[in-house]
Amino acid sequence: MTALLKVRNLKVGFRQDGQRVAAVKGVSFDVERGETVALVGESGSGKSVTALSTVSLLGGSAEVEGSVTYDGREMVHADDKTLRQIRGNDISFIFQEPMTSLNPIMTIGAQIGEALQIHRRLPAASRRAEIKRLLGLVGLPSEDAQLDRYPFQLSGGQRQRVMIAIALACEPALLIADEPTTALDVTIQAQILDLIAEMRQRFGMACVMVTHDLGVVAETCDRAIVMYAGRVAEEGPVDELFGAPIHRYTEALVGTIPAANPPGARLPAIPGAVPPPGDRPAGCAFAGRCEHALDVCASRPPPEVRRGAHVGYCWNPAS
Repeated sequence: MTALLKVRNLKVGFRQDGQRVAAVKGVSFDVERGETVALVGESGSGKSVTALSTVSLLGGSAEVEGSVTYDGREMVHADDKTLRQIRGNDISFIFQEPMTSLNPIMTIGAQIGEALQIHRRLPAASRRAEIKRLLGLVGLPSEDAQLDRYPFQLSGGQRQRVMIAIALACEPALLIADEPTTALDVTIQAQILDLIAEMRQRFGMACVMVTHDLGVVAETCDRAIVMYAGRVAEEGPVDELFGAPIHRYTEALVGTIPAANPPGARLPAIPGAVPPPGDRPAGCAFAGRCEHALDVCASRPPPEVRRGAHVGYCWNPAS
């Protein structure tokens, strides 16, 4: 079966003081139809840049190389007409912060209606009925007054539900959710994740979940791609990745989960921080923070360690 989304040797750089600084270095992965895949890692790992690159949303300042194909159609450097046909229709995006992603001077009804007008070409009366249906689908009131409200009149959880309604308006085949529960309290987080899971089942969507929250990965995803400093550190089925990690970075991440530690114990922390773009070693970028690092780690790219569908890149694998 052909993968719905194929990313091959994706490289993304930005100009800084006249020099190209690499943010993503040779990332490759597939997303199958109906599958949920996590892009996971700390801030600065390249997750969001990778996700935005798949639908060419980084703008003209980004220098993108490699290949991203959706259902056989190339997305990198595709013309505007092709991108407009795919974005919002075949591929939808839920952004990190709905307050800055929603238009503050447009009603939520008008914002949901845009996709219906552009892609489904529904007349005004049918469009209004469909907007109400979508609001009800995501658990919001669907009376006329709700359609005429502005984003500032909604809570954070309600705004995120509006974002999901916009994303689902055209029943996309692929949903990309970039930190969809950021800045929400834990109760609303659970509701949003349950809603996304329910919509996945209802519409048969594939989903790319961008997150730093391993609990979200364990609960919602089939496979996980662990990124670090712009590269893939490890990829595999979620149960294998949590049960027997290969890369020492994945092992360290799993070790910070409360469930992996005795009740009441102080949670371990990973020392240091992700090295910034432009200041990364030639070998494994995690070497400076890794207590299991070998002399070779910082100077040479780590080799592939494969266990069936589970693969990592490490000189001194965890297990």
